[in-house]
Amino acid sequence: MNLPSPNHALDLRIATAAIASRVETAMRGDLERTLTGCDSLLGEVVHHALFTGGKRVRPLLTVLSSHCCGRDDDDLYLLAAAFEYLHVATLIHDDVIDQATQRRGSATVIARFGLTAAILGGDWLYARSMYLFGHLAGPQGLQIFCKAILSMVNGEFVQLRLACDTTTSKQQYFEVIRQKTGNLIASACALGALFAGADDLRVQALSTYGDLIGAAFQIVDDLLDFQGDSENTGKKTGNDFAEGKMTLPLLHALERADATDRCRIEELLAADRANPASYRQMTALIEHYDGFEAAADTARHLVDQALAALAPFTRAGSVDANVRLLQELARYILIRNK
Repeated sequence: MNLPSPNHALDLRIATAAIASRVETAMRGDLERTLTGCDSLLGEVVHHALFTGGKRVRPLLTVLSSHCCGRDDDDLYLLAAAFEYLHVATLIHDDVIDQATQRRGSATVIARFGLTAAILGGDWLYARSMYLFGHLAGPQGLQIFCKAILSMVNGEFVQLRLACDTTTSKQQYFEVIRQKTGNLIASACALGALFAGADDLRVQALSTYGDLIGAAFQIVDDLLDFQGDSENTGKKTGNDFAEGKMTLPLLHALERADATDRCRIEELLAADRANPASYRQMTALIEHYDGFEAAADTARHLVDQALAALAPFTRAGSVDANVRLLQELARYILIRNK
């Protein structure tokens, strides 16, 4: 598999910026309409949550998937905005659970506005996104959306149950990340295609692509939590370890560790995981057993599968520019640093 070439990477950046601009315009217009008459604090909370950075990956996938299937109009960007509302709502509630103070290099909603405002702001964004999905994508779109949310919540519960459990299998890990991340990204792709009136073959192809890049995206997140630069990611490294999450690099290390080192890993998970020395020791153990490289290999394999899933759009020989952007986006996931 080839990584993005400089020219293709530039094309992706240009397209991403253009789509993000139209999505942001759609969000601002929608908020101006729907927040009229609402309490001013609600408006502050929502604007702070939505407009303090972010990759806008889910809206981008919605738009590109629709473009691949032949539709581009103003309503498409409002549908894409609904995915950003949903994603940001989950981030607000995640920060409430984690009591996080920083997100994307800025103060989190809970840190700036308090617990009650954060929960209610997230609830408002959930409700607005649900309305937009039902209004723009109809009953089938709303069904896809609700299924993804139910799956995401269940995945969080499973991950919570598996915290610090060194008997966790890779199969369980993949079930969790597909429920938490893959299904929502798959839904963004599927709904973009559905919105454009695509046939079942193309809807399913884009859904599969989304599921696979979602899994790869999460694995890269796992790697960045150990190896990333906080200035780039906007998050403190070591959060996953501190929370006892059984991520793929750690599972690879457990699978390969000798008895002594396996016991040491178990001791580190059971001890004070907020201790920087414990984090450094765990990082060294994962590195020793090639856990980071093995996880990166898995992400590369998933991206290869995602590219293959786009076959219904590439069989004719020539590749549409929007399909090429989906290909480049999948490859970019492997080299992102935030």
